[in-house]
Amino acid sequence: MTRVRFQADADLKQAIVTGTIRRQPNLDFQSANEAGLEGIKDPDVLAIAARDGRVLVTHDRKTMPTEFGQFIFSQPSAGVLIVSQSLPISEVVDALILVWEASTAEEWINQLMSLPF
Repeated sequence: MTRVRFQADADLKQAIVTGTIRRQPNLDFQSANEAGLEGIKDPDVLAIAARDGRVLVTHDRKTMPTEFGQFIFSQPSAGVLIVSQSLPISEVVDALILVWEASTAEEWINQLMSLPF
């Protein structure tokens, strides 16, 4: 049983990353800046997250679902969680902590989910 680790996409509000880590310091949530994702195309972002075994957290519901579908045809993904931009940051933080506490990394392989659930 492996803990879920998160990777922020470049479009994800940094306050979500900061707030999640502040509330749960043991949670592993890498920022887009730390991973060097700024200006990187979706397939490459998915490949980086998959290589590192991290669930990608993004606001991109326009292109990411299609890119994700194409990606998992050729290689496994650690998963993608699409977060609505209209959700309050505190609700997103709560949901991410719940995912981290209640699921395993293995359960997220090749899964695409949206918040709110």
